[in-house]
Amino acid sequence: MALYTIGDLHLSETSQKPMDVFGGVWKDYRRKIIEAFHRIVGPDDVTVLCGDLSWALDLEGALEDLRLIDSFPGKKILLKGNHDLWWQTVTKMNKFFENNRIQTLSFLHNNCIFYRETALCGTRGWFYDPTDPAAGDEKVFRRELIRLEASLSAAEQQKPGCEKFCFLHYPPILAGGRPYEVREITALLRRYGVSRCYYGHLHGESLRAAFSGERDGIRYQVVSADHLRFQPLLVLPSCY
Repeated sequence: MALYTIGDLHLSETSQKPMDVFGGVWKDYRRKIIEAFHRIVGPDDVTVLCGDLSWALDLEGALEDLRLIDSFPGKKILLKGNHDLWWQTVTKMNKFFENNRIQTLSFLHNNCIFYRETALCGTRGWFYDPTDPAAGDEKVFRRELIRLEASLSAAEQQKPGCEKFCFLHYPPILAGGRPYEVREITALLRRYGVSRCYYGHLHGESLRAAFSGERDGIRYQVVSADHLRFQPLLVLPSCY
């Protein structure tokens, strides 16, 4: 049983929304995603999907995208992204899955999920800079901080001192010409002893600002689908 991650599948089984605006790498991306999952991921493996899964505007509209994800090998853990407008309460989504016989999907939302002895924590995240009035909604940001701490706290309560990996949609840190850090989020990661953080959201030219590397004892890695060439990234091998 291995652990993988990837973000930003941007599926659109019913609407056929193109992603060409983010570059030629997105040409025929649906086929690339399907082939990569079946080539790389095994039936006993787990994959964390870091948001922006479907372009659908509601849960019914997302059904075919979710069925496609359900058909991929192994178990899939879903995070919310900024484009996941179909997302509802976990109770409603689980009922929807039950009614539609979707069996391999679960949610990382106000909770943690253990992969062996490692806690998988996370939330959507958000951009926010109090010095920039255009840099995001503070109320949304504060809710995301609460969700992230709830996830990290749940891990610590269940297994004190356990290793913690954090999965986000929004990047908590950027590099490039204008370095940026969401300090409230990175402070939570440090306080709870997170060792790795995986995030998506960035595409095309925006990937130039992605930060992949170690800072303050945390290893950060961007896992947007186009950055990974639509292949799930191995986080932990089956025998670690």
